[in-house]
Amino acid sequence: MLNTPLTLPCGAVMPNRIAKAAMTEGLATPDGRPTSELERLYGIWSDGGAGMLLTGNVIIDKDHLERPGNVVIDRKPDADMAARLASWAKAGTRGGNHLWAQISHGGRQTQKLVNPTPKSSSDVTLALPGGQFAKPSPLTKDEITDLVQRWAIAAKALQEAGFTGVQIHGAHGYLISQFLSPRVNLRKDEYGGSLENRARFLREIMAAVRAAVGPKFPISVKLNSADFQKGGFDFKDSLKVVKWLEQDSADLIEISGGTYEQPKLMGVEGMEAEETQNVAPSTAAREAYFVDFAQAMQAEVNVPLMVTGGFRSRAAMEQALDQGATDVIGLGRPMCVVTDAPKQLIEGRDNLPRYEDNLDLIPGWLGFLKRFQAIKAINGFAGIYWFYEQLWMLGHEGRTDENYPMFRAFRQVESRNKDIMKRRV
Repeated sequence: MLNTPLTLPCGAVMPNRIAKAAMTEGLATPDGRPTSELERLYGIWSDGGAGMLLTGNVIIDKDHLERPGNVVIDRKPDADMAARLASWAKAGTRGGNHLWAQISHGGRQTQKLVNPTPKSSSDVTLALPGGQFAKPSPLTKDEITDLVQRWAIAAKALQEAGFTGVQIHGAHGYLISQFLSPRVNLRKDEYGGSLENRARFLREIMAAVRAAVGPKFPISVKLNSADFQKGGFDFKDSLKVVKWLEQDSADLIEISGGTYEQPKLMGVEGMEAEETQNVAPSTAAREAYFVDFAQAMQAEVNVPLMVTGGFRSRAAMEQALDQGATDVIGLGRPMCVVTDAPKQLIEGRDNLPRYEDNLDLIPGWLGFLKRFQAIKAINGFAGIYWFYEQLWMLGHEGRTDENYPMFRAFRQVESRNKDIMKRRV
């Protein structure tokens, strides 16, 4: 089942049902150009047997990075940029797999060290401790129109470079997700209010990208099943948007969930109580949380779906595929260390390691500190940085280190981010 090909609505064929999910790499030059380290990383993953690799955020506005070290395509590439993109694409497809680029914009989830004056759908500040994110200002209609075209420009550049598809990132609280959320989008114009208006930005991007790349090039959308926040984007909203995206010629919808404030997918505890969603009660017990959301959608749409987050056993993956809950299995964190996990699973491996279970910045004797929300958040993000450091080692040295100290990873990533911003053009 894992090794079964999948034909997408555009006619492209994925050789199997396992995808390397998008994970931010932080390996670009300070001005956002692909590097030999990115080529090495994606070459290793291409050799690992996945039917499709999804890149981390490729940003369409250099002032709204998801993190320092993102690749940036905010205009038609010059000769050097085009050559770098082509080299990256060549390395990332050498195993005969698809390589799709995830195109994104940080919006209000852009750190102050990148931009102290970010833009968003509205002027709602990100509710996180530490003061790392500034209050955004609302995008004007002209700026919205410009951004829609930037998505199209980036998609076309990636297609010409040899990438075999793109994914529009509409999840996890980034800019498109900020427009979709009634909690964040307080606009009074045609981009705010009703769900139809809040989805207008995403649908305009979808139309512009499709016009740029043509009918036979795969376009995916990553969408929250829910934000899991009171008054936020919920499952009923998500299902309606998926139906619209199916009409708009999407080839694959990746179902995820959460934002920086309620980071469901990343395993970090949010700053508020989680808003319950109306799905099957089995959800909480699932190995992969978003399976039930996808299964509920499958009953009402025909567009292929992908689920990422939590899968570790081959049995759970095959069950999800066999029951029609999903069409593609997304693997993220395991592939930061077990880079050929897809090949191993297809050949019969039963389980992948859950490294995050053993990552804890707070020693046992200080466990009482976890009662404080800010400490919980720092501990959770330190675990994420451990995976960042594995990707850095893969890109620079072609190796991983399962015993790498978590605190050292935290310090290294923080230091590296600051250094990148100092050297940024």
